[in-house]
Amino acid sequence: MPFDVLKSGFAPWGRMLAAGVLAGALAACGSAPVRTSGAAVPDTGLAPVAAPALAAVPAPAAAASPAVSASGRLDDTPRIAVMSAFAPELALLRQRVKNARTYQVNGVVFTTGELESQPVVLLLSGISMVNAAMNTQLLFDRFQVTRLVFSGIAGGVNPDLHLGDVSVPQRWGQYLEVVMMRETAPGRFQAPASKGQFQFAPYGMMQPRAVRVRRPGQPDFQEKFWFEADPAMLAVARRIQGVPLKSCDAAGQCVSRTPRLVVGGNGVSGQAFVDNAAYRRYAHEVFQANVLDMESAACAMVAYSNQVPFIAFRSLSDLAGGGAGENEMQVFMQIAADNAAHVLLAFLRAWPSQD
Repeated sequence: MPFDVLKSGFAPWGRMLAAGVLAGALAACGSAPVRTSGAAVPDTGLAPVAAPALAAVPAPAAAASPAVSASGRLDDTPRIAVMSAFAPELALLRQRVKNARTYQVNGVVFTTGELESQPVVLLLSGISMVNAAMNTQLLFDRFQVTRLVFSGIAGGVNPDLHLGDVSVPQRWGQYLEVVMMRETAPGRFQAPASKGQFQFAPYGMMQPRAVRVRRPGQPDFQEKFWFEADPAMLAVARRIQGVPLKSCDAAGQCVSRTPRLVVGGNGVSGQAFVDNAAYRRYAHEVFQANVLDMESAACAMVAYSNQVPFIAFRSLSDLAGGGAGENEMQVFMQIAADNAAHVLLAFLRAWPSQD
């Protein structure tokens, strides 16, 4: 359909869509968080089936909702937050939680309890950067989080790392925060002068740049590309090198090398699943990245803004396009997810009980 026809017909439909979004938002403002005790609320990962938006919003019922403190928190116990993006990454950790109690806010299930004798709150961020940022802030608003720990899988971009290895980067950047440059001649690109200087070489028309961020005591935006992992948490991660890691899954599928724990180096995140050998080389050469994922840098940025110490444990499920055949994620995902979880458990055992 020609664009002018679409454009001429958009206004009435746009007003109807905006009205529906506004009605849904207003209804959601009145919804109360839900708490259940004991076993975690099932997380099927399935989308709701064709239910009217307003009918899905429960009527306010103060007697049935959990107590909310004056600060807006559902729980005032200081806790280490343990986050993963999707269910297979968190499965092993959820099984180990003692005295579990679950809460649900905006569809996100939070599980409080003890993990390796540490008070924790577990959740799934959802996949990719917006989900990760949005639900990290929701976590900080509703719970008293002392530290944030991410456990999950990643694509390996450092050729010295192998499937099943666990990488614990010392800093994270957003590699897809870019300027899409104008092509001034075949294969030649130029960014607007107003965008200033850049720290990294471009990939074709894509010029990486820093993000702008604020935090308490710094009301003016500052430009920042790297968000650092907490030094004290990195020091503990360096002391647990002996943690045993899996080489095979329950079906007998094995990685070719014995996995190892690597602490330090860089990680990068963006809203793309990368399965491209050329871009893999670029990410390693330009950012000196060990791993590439879709959430960690977003979580690190929100943690920085809220002054919450952060660290991420990421195990290689695939080589981001660097392997000889098909992408390896579906084959080695569970080995990688469990290896990251085992390192996180060892980290919690080594972390001082009194934070």
